[in-house]
Amino acid sequence: MKQFGLLAIVLFFSGNALAVDGASVEYGNGDAADMARVGMSCNWDKQWFTGGDWLVTGYWEASLGNWRGRSAAGNNQTVTDAGITPVFRLQQKNPGEFAPYAEAAIGFHLITPTFIYANRNFGSTFQFGDHIGVGARFGDHRQFDLGYRFQHLSNGGIKKPNQGINFNQIRFGYHF
Repeated sequence: MKQFGLLAIVLFFSGNALAVDGASVEYGNGDAADMARVGMSCNWDKQWFTGGDWLVTGYWEASLGNWRGRSAAGNNQTVTDAGITPVFRLQQKNPGEFAPYAEAAIGFHLITPTFIYANRNFGSTFQFGDHIGVGARFGDHRQFDLGYRFQHLSNGGIKKPNQGINFNQIRFGYHF
């Protein structure tokens, strides 16, 4: 557990602290589990496909959270999750105060323990976390961000069992 805490600290405080562009909170549930997470983001300052009214950009998201099992199968656990995820976002090129977006990502997570209840075992501490989402930034400076994400986490078959878990999430972010 000490190595897990050290990794979380490194994820959150690596690099230039002034490079942090935003913070977020997420809440979700799925597969007889609830999850809550906090995160920090760092924009890439890169843009692709800029020829029309929309473009693709992205950011790094570092996160730390918990999942709580609530299965009738018993032996419910609280899982700690630390992740780092590159997120690609499709957004308007010249948005107003309300700016819709769609996003997709595949990142890396470390979890402990490796099961959440009696009949859901993830097989390894290392997990891939992919998500798709939609939302909007809003406010005078588009500083607020409210979105929905569908996230799947599993070890990608690198170790058995690989039961994975799915979450429906609501995410609120604030951009500095």
